[in-house]
Amino acid sequence: MTVTGPELTGDYVLDPAHTRIGFVARHAMVTKVRGAFHEFEGTARLDGTDPTRSTAQVVIKAESIDTGVEQRDQHLRTNDFLDAPNFPDITFRTTAVETRSDTEYRVTGDLTIKDTTRPVTIDFEYTGNAVDPYGNLRVGLEGSVTISRKEFGVTWNAALEGGGVLVGDKVVLEFDISAIKQS
Repeated sequence: MTVTGPELTGDYVLDPAHTRIGFVARHAMVTKVRGAFHEFEGTARLDGTDPTRSTAQVVIKAESIDTGVEQRDQHLRTNDFLDAPNFPDITFRTTAVETRSDTEYRVTGDLTIKDTTRPVTIDFEYTGNAVDPYGNLRVGLEGSVTISRKEFGVTWNAALEGGGVLVGDKVVLEFDISAIKQS
C-alpha cells in the first residue's frame, strides 16, 4: 500500500540497517575512493501536504568512517582530515526545503564538519513509500551533493611527483535513505 499527502505527515527516524551515508573522493588524480559512515542517527518531520515545511537533522559519527582500508581509515580519523577525537560528530540540519517536482526536492541546511559550519544544498529524489512486513511506513530518498573539503578546514594533502595532489578537493556526499514513520 502506498500512501500520499497528509498520510505521510509525521515524525520519522532513519533506519541505519537500510540507509547509507557515503562519499566519493578523487585519489592520486586518477581514481576514486568510495566509503561510508556506519554510525549515524537522523530524524525528520515530514509534511506530506506542504513539503516545504519539512525538517530534518542528521548526526554522523566521524569515527565510523570506512573505506575498506583500515590504515587509510585511521588516517582519515586524525587531525589531517576529520579529527574524530576532537570533533566526533558531523551534523546536518535543514534550513529550507524547496519542491522541484512531485518527486524532486532541494534541501538546504547547515553542514558542520570539524569546527566549520557552512550551508549546503542537496538535491533529493523521493523514491516512494511502502508499509513493510512489520507494519512500519517507510519512505525512501536518494540524494547527493559535492562539497569542497577545504571549505570545511580539511586541507591536508601531498604533492605527487608528476604534478597534482594525492587527495582531490571535491567530495561527493551520497545519501540513500530509508526512514520509518513513528507512531
